[in-house]
Amino acid sequence: QVQLVESGGGLVQAGGSLRLSCAASGSIFSIIRVNTMGWYRQAPGKQRELVASITSSGNTNYADSVKGRFTISKDNAKNTVSLQMNSLKPEDTSVYYCNVEGTPWFAVDIRRYWGQGTQVTVSS
Repeated sequence: QVQLVESGGGLVQAGGSLRLSCAASGSIFSIIRVNTMGWYRQAPGKQRELVASITSSGNTNYADSVKGRFTISKDNAKNTVSLQMNSLKPEDTSVYYCNVEGTPWFAVDIRRYWGQGTQVTVSS
């Protein structure tokens, strides 16, 4: 069964840091060729938005609101993707979701897998 497990969320004061990690089960790589891994967030009353993504080749993309503060990285050997969040602001408070997108090895398709989400709360 494919599983994406997030960790690292919590409560932090404004200006502080958190590091989110997402571990993908090994089975996901038997199903798809991973193209992109990313972090999304969704606050109450708001749409889910892309925070940061990283392609299989290592190219990164960030939302304007987090540029210069957040850094996404991956560890292929450990099948993980992480998000280092520095200089956190109350506006960053949200549920953060890990996402993995890829192409099935034996199908013409695109698939996306989501973690359960981890809460990040930044106090002022």
